Amino acid sequence: MPTSIARITLHPLSIPLKAPFVTSLGAIDDVENVVVTVHTQDGRTGQGECSPFWTINGETQGTCLEVGRHLAKALIGRDALDIAGAHGVMDRLLFGNSSIKSAFDIALHDLAAQHAGLPLHAFLGGGPAGEVRPLFTDYTVSIGDPERMAADALAIVAAGFPVIKVKLGDDGDLDIARVRRIREAIGPEPPLRLDANQGWDPDTAIRVLNALAPFNVQHCEEPIPRWRFLELRHVREASPVPIMADESCCDHHDAERLIGLGACQRFNVKLGKSSGLWKAWRIIALAEAAGIAVQVGGFLESRLAFTASAHLAVAGAPVRYADMDTPMMFTADPVVGGIRFGAGGAITLPEGPGLGASIDPAFLGAGGIAVERR
Repeated sequence: MPTSIARITLHPLSIPLKAPFVTSLGAIDDVENVVVTVHTQDGRTGQGECSPFWTINGETQGTCLEVGRHLAKALIGRDALDIAGAHGVMDRLLFGNSSIKSAFDIALHDLAAQHAGLPLHAFLGGGPAGEVRPLFTDYTVSIGDPERMAADALAIVAAGFPVIKVKLGDDGDLDIARVRRIREAIGPEPPLRLDANQGWDPDTAIRVLNALAPFNVQHCEEPIPRWRFLELRHVREASPVPIMADESCCDHHDAERLIGLGACQRFNVKLGKSSGLWKAWRIIALAEAAGIAVQVGGFLESRLAFTASAHLAVAGAPVRYADMDTPMMFTADPVVGGIRFGAGGAITLPEGPGLGASIDPAFLGAGGIAVERR
């Protein structure tokens, strides 16, 4: 079969960040990602990437490479166009490991869209290239001293970004002071997006969000621990700031559960949580039916995986927000093609069939893991 999978390679991708990326879950100094390349019998290649985030999905670069080797063995010889079947194989083989599964999923979608002769967003169900709606990313202020956060926010405003994302969650009173200081520095615009990364208990979340409501806040991501999702509705009802589920909304099963509970007004979709585009699209379909707005974000992926996220964002009707800034934090750009970041946070998608992005081989080196059909 021309589209059967003949070879799969896995490579580590490690790049320092310009500055530490700091959340209530800790600080990260370096990108430690994994790149998956799927080769078909007819000579096509598709490429995907994941950014394991061990405080959220429990994966590391090392575990992704090892688990990825097992996934590759299970997928060799299968039809690359059968993406649903590939997910069935991966999920039957082992539970979880959504990060490395997302890299395989992106590579398979790249191949399927190439085979169809369509840009990935059109393959997913979006309109033709000339009808792609505008997409703009926010930029993130890491958690820290209020004065430093205010200075970072001023730099983001000077760069023209339309929205600022603010990391919070380690101390409720200090979080209020942080946002107040940012507003004193930058004025009433642009809007802020808050992300507590599960840092507050429900009472603290309600108190802090009521205090911060006057500061032009669009929403707050995951204000309480993910395992307390049954209490999220109480927070939503008591908060004047819309609640966005992030860590508690990994795949479409989580989305369905949260909708049934009336837990939140918004979902944050990340390919590294959902196991890739196939399940992410199912979250978006559920959100559309329930009237829930969607943000498409990510972890510390390069422009490769974020190109897949951008294709998803412009294809999905309820996607209103984009959080795709982390590739701009890299000290080096390893991607050929892919999305481009313009003035004011504007994101331009690549043209042509498939994903439209690949990793420069110079960043992958001679190492890595190769699994071939025997």
